[in-house]
Amino acid sequence: MEKNLGFRGWFYFRTGWATYFAFIVAAVNTLTVTFFLAIERYPMLSVIFPTFFHYIVIIVGVGIPILILVGYVHFKRSKSYRAEADIIIETHPHIRRILQNTEVLLPSYLKLTELVLKLSENKKLTDDELGEVSKLQKQLNEHIDKREVSLD
Repeated sequence: MEKNLGFRGWFYFRTGWATYFAFIVAAVNTLTVTFFLAIERYPMLSVIFPTFFHYIVIIVGVGIPILILVGYVHFKRSKSYRAEADIIIETHPHIRRILQNTEVLLPSYLKLTELVLKLSENKKLTDDELGEVSKLQKQLNEHIDKREVSLD
């Protein structure tokens, strides 16, 4: 497999930026802006959040459990994550290839285990069973010949 260090580095950079750095900067920015532009200007809110430290403790104490719940709902209870996963499987060539391989191999495995069980009981294979094995071999060869993704 060819290793393109430039694109790999770019991918790692984007992941680090989007997942970690931008998240932290956005959180600090949001907390700072909302406190100094909103909380300080409304005396009613200043009673609830007398200092920036109190604001952060309360928002983090309430916000983190809410965000964990939202994340849980997103992954476990909403249809949106299932749709995202479906799209990734449909569009990602390597994952699609794995799915196609699995769909072809499972019937082959099932048939082979049936034949191994029969042979382990010292029974002879019928001409129909040998024909099925030949048919499976042909299907596997056709599948290999028309592969869309090469992982060489």
